Amino acid sequence: MKRQFHGSFARCAGVLAGSAALVAGGAAYAAEAAAAADGAGLEEVVVTAQKRETSLQKTPIAISVMGSAELANRHVLSLEDLGDGSIPSLRVAPFFARNSALTLGMRGIGALGDANQPARDQAVGVYIDGVYLGRAQGLGAAMYDVERIEVLKGPQGTLFGCNTEGGAISIVTKAPTGKFDMDTTVGYGNYNGYKAQTHIDLPSFHDVSIKFDGLITKRDGTIANPTSSGQPDFNAYEKRGFQVEALWRPTDSFSATYAFDDSYDGTTPYYVQLLTKSAYYGLAPLIHLQASRADTANVGVPLQLSVGKTSGHRLNLNWKLSDRLEIKSVSSYRSLTQSQYDNGEENLSVYAPNGAFSRYSLAHVYQNQYSEELQVLGHFKQVEVVGGAFYYHEWVRDNAQTPNTLQWNATGTAYTNLSVDLSKVSYDRASHVTTESYGAFGQAVWTPPIFNEIAHLTVGGRMTHDGKVGSLDIVNGALPSYVDASHNIITGIIPLDKSWDHFDPLINLAIDVTPDVIVYGKWSTGYKAGGANSRSLIYRAFDPETVSMFEVGAKTEFWDRRARLNIAAYNGELKDAQVDFTVTITNNNRGTLETTNAATGTTRGVDLDFTVNPIEGLTLTASYAYTKISLSKAFNPITGAMSVVYPLYTPKNAAGFGVDYQRPVMGVTVSGHLDGNYADGQYTSTTDPTVSDASSHGDLRVKVGVQLINHLLRLFGIRWSEPLF
Repeated sequence: MKRQFHGSFARCAGVLAGSAALVAGGAAYAAEAAAAADGAGLEEVVVTAQKRETSLQKTPIAISVMGSAELANRHVLSLEDLGDGSIPSLRVAPFFARNSALTLGMRGIGALGDANQPARDQAVGVYIDGVYLGRAQGLGAAMYDVERIEVLKGPQGTLFGCNTEGGAISIVTKAPTGKFDMDTTVGYGNYNGYKAQTHIDLPSFHDVSIKFDGLITKRDGTIANPTSSGQPDFNAYEKRGFQVEALWRPTDSFSATYAFDDSYDGTTPYYVQLLTKSAYYGLAPLIHLQASRADTANVGVPLQLSVGKTSGHRLNLNWKLSDRLEIKSVSSYRSLTQSQYDNGEENLSVYAPNGAFSRYSLAHVYQNQYSEELQVLGHFKQVEVVGGAFYYHEWVRDNAQTPNTLQWNATGTAYTNLSVDLSKVSYDRASHVTTESYGAFGQAVWTPPIFNEIAHLTVGGRMTHDGKVGSLDIVNGALPSYVDASHNIITGIIPLDKSWDHFDPLINLAIDVTPDVIVYGKWSTGYKAGGANSRSLIYRAFDPETVSMFEVGAKTEFWDRRARLNIAAYNGELKDAQVDFTVTITNNNRGTLETTNAATGTTRGVDLDFTVNPIEGLTLTASYAYTKISLSKAFNPITGAMSVVYPLYTPKNAAGFGVDYQRPVMGVTVSGHLDGNYADGQYTSTTDPTVSDASSHGDLRVKVGVQLINHLLRLFGIRWSEPLF
């Protein structure tokens, strides 16, 4: 069976954009234009992958970086927009066509299990300004004034902790500047889509700088829902939110930053197309196949927005005690509510006279978390050190319902709405859990005073303790019934009380071959915490899964630093993989999952990023990822047999490119952007051997902009633009 998910990146209208960039005078504009179009070399990229600012080219790990200009050109408003494959080794997908939550994978690691339950975690960690986001739900919310997104590939267990066995995504936003400035963007696109965002910096007052960010974007659905009752279409969205940030810098050696954000993320479900029949489903599909991209769904269904609401407080403190010693603190509190109303899978139903169909998957998640990380950074003649401690506390509960919303008549010639009263539909399942995680970490980079200090040895480690306490409260609309350790049958909630300890080491040796070329070899480990599956019948606890990975790489610049090539090859070993096995319940819409540490595997591959500035004003980029992951057969506790496990969302070959051109012409800066992405087919089910080729067509987008000059507005520090939407 082949299935195709229509995501928000499936179609994009090409709109010629007019922009106005504002200058106070001809000399200032000439300087800006010259800097923008200077083809003398590539700009240095700064990252914080090692908890301090370092040059990308001097940081000996595989990292892909998207800066603010590239994010704007590619219209990245949330992590969901990276689902187009613009960073080939990072795979972003909705959880089985539900864009209320994101599934993240990197180097073939991370997408294997369902991370949507309260007692389960992702394998790719997401951080915003140092704050860890604990749930898969909410990751599709809009981001505010991002300076760059750093994608750290491979296990990051030493500095970033658990749940980073595949890698980490570090999102860095722009800090207040203390100078008045307003940057506002508006745009309009197809499907009645529009966007407006603004970023306002206020002048500093008594050493305090304040910045406001606001955003709203909305679009109608891209797949028509053929109902007569005014239901919305598939794949519509509405995102809005704001952030306020204040920076207090009383001295050059101390700063405190407080930020508050609040967002709303409403979406209708993706439409799941059935492209081919499969023995996996056992029965013929209810409706005919749709072998090519659909404009209209086969069956009209009730739809409503799935709504996610997130908010959070963040406090960053930075003390520079001396030129050699620095202390940082990152404190946060965040809350999340997420509803899910997914009726996009009616194509997967089967015909039965007078039978109900079109499973409406309803789920709600409620979460809050708080965390604290303390970092100590030392800068010495031969040694750079970073150490610290981390604490994370999370409370989550969820519930789910799965009623049918349509019914066939006796002859199967027509169907009607069942008019389901959701308030009277019992919960199929419900659970809650409290998670606590704490750890201590340290890492040192030693540059011995030999061979002109060309060698750099990094050694690090992290000790982490994870604990989860909770229970499965409802199964199939009633109290669970299970067998305890003494083989007694008990009716009541199924408790979870488990904890684990884990140590993650790292060794890295880097050599400066020339001032513009470094080579390195790295060994590191990472893990995903254990837990339990709230879609289970018995809430079986499972242990952490782990990854050990060797990586060798080179970071190079040449042609007078007008070309940059970074390449890494890796070989990783996956142990105790958390594998989901599906159970179908007779006369019940709810499928269940049983999760065990049932498989081992290997992942091998190559990551490549290339940037070149061949002529003045022209920048070309290309990236490529080759990934080969092999998983062992796994013991299925339901059937008692060994089962084949297919890795999810991991195309063997994936690539992307970008073209940017910018030149001043007669007082006007003309700019253009083009990008495209490609990926091989991939599995979308761990138990279905059919490869989905939905991603093999790639995406192609074009952006053309013209910057006009308005001297008056620039005097007030205002820039206005209408970009491609």
